[in-house]
Amino acid sequence: MSKWKIDDSWSLFLDRDGVINVRLDNDYVKSVKEFEFLPGVREAIANFSSSFGYIFVVTNQQGVGKGLMSESNLNDIHRFMEMEINAHGGFITKCYYAPGIKSPQNQLRKPKPGMALLAQRQHKGVDFSKSIMVGDTDSDIIFGKQLGMKTVRILAHEEKNVEADLTINQLSELIHFIEI
Repeated sequence: MSKWKIDDSWSLFLDRDGVINVRLDNDYVKSVKEFEFLPGVREAIANFSSSFGYIFVVTNQQGVGKGLMSESNLNDIHRFMEMEINAHGGFITKCYYAPGIKSPQNQLRKPKPGMALLAQRQHKGVDFSKSIMVGDTDSDIIFGKQLGMKTVRILAHEEKNVEADLTINQLSELIHFIEI
């Protein structure tokens, strides 16, 4: 595989649970205390921050819709995550989340494109053909593919039925496949 040529006209879309932080088995990260960064993620995002114009987090969070946590709890988690990434020299442009329960009508929830379309409307210059979606589930990969993004799968224990453009073990490995 040849390296992808990246510059500040590109956008990086990251799923959260299983990509940035440890995914809890059969549960949701409901508080800052439960949020644990995966190894090397803060440094990787700092590295990507010097190359990508935008870095977005796009995350399904139906724990809010189920009443297991509030949007305030979720915002606290995202503020903590962003502060930690900033402290390591990186940035997150914006966190987008789908708080609703899975349903065909929910246009925000991945694999539906709502969060990416919102990011594109709010941030001029987001071009999906110059974007990479990194996730650990089929819904993440479908989300990226249907928008014309390059897709990267972080290996997880979940069954995979959709092939990504690239499969890696952890986010920090992505740096080896892009040319800056």
